[in-house]
Amino acid sequence: MNDMEDDTEGVARRFKGLDTWDLGELLEALWSGQSRAVAACLPALPVLGRATEAAARRLAASEGRLVYAGAGASGIIAALDALELESTFDWPRRRTAILLAGGLDLGQGMGAKAEDDAWSGCAQARGLRLRSEDVVLGVSASGGSAFTIGVVEEARRVGALTVGFAGLADSGLGRAAEHLVVAATGAEVIAGSTRLGAGTAQKALTGIFSTALMVRLGFVFDNFMVNLRPENAKGERRRVRIVASIAGVDDEVAVQALARHGDIKHAVLGLAGGLSQAEAENALLRAGGNMRAALTQVASRRGAGT
Repeated sequence: MNDMEDDTEGVARRFKGLDTWDLGELLEALWSGQSRAVAACLPALPVLGRATEAAARRLAASEGRLVYAGAGASGIIAALDALELESTFDWPRRRTAILLAGGLDLGQGMGAKAEDDAWSGCAQARGLRLRSEDVVLGVSASGGSAFTIGVVEEARRVGALTVGFAGLADSGLGRAAEHLVVAATGAEVIAGSTRLGAGTAQKALTGIFSTALMVRLGFVFDNFMVNLRPENAKGERRRVRIVASIAGVDDEVAVQALARHGDIKHAVLGLAGGLSQAEAENALLRAGGNMRAALTQVASRRGAGT
């Protein structure tokens, strides 16, 4: 890759004449760009791991918030990750915030001009009254979004943990964020269209970060979403399967346990641990909401004859 192709805004010479290509060649080129973007995430995992551990320590010890910031397609990707946390992991809505250049009302488009407004980013961050307990994620394909940099700079000023996701290390976001997660996807198949490869890498890395974070915070048992909030019939069926799998019972028993105890964790503790609703609640409180820790404590107490 030459210097012209290192930048997400660069022009890849190998795609010259793209509009004249056979459709099959065009589709293969676009698929190849997506594949390269996913591969570019692998070198970012060590930094992503350090950022995840730092975020887990901060959020586990406080009521800090996860704040997502971005502009354009990067902002939408950030917002999507944020919005999925509540139903998937029952991450509290009060502990999630989204700062999107131009605002979340997309009826008039994505507010392209707002991307250049650093003052707006800073002002929105101040409006949230950010604290040192918060974790702020800034997402920008080029790392040059003034709005996103403004948010991250204000967050860092007040001592919040800041994590940037970008396609370039040498960028304004890279200088602003404490942790910079770089997926060097390079020039796009269609020059400058960072909704393609760079967007794929951002979706992958933000999703990996938030999922690993929820695992570290105890919102996952084995590979089950034990904090799953059922918002439709599919979610309810999934809850039943999770309880049945963990507790080793059939679906009918799992349905009854969920009706009796209310959620997955209490139902599993009721079935596998033989606990009443009140006992399950106390066990979870002692374990800080971590179901594995609660089950371990119950087994230990029984082994000790208490």
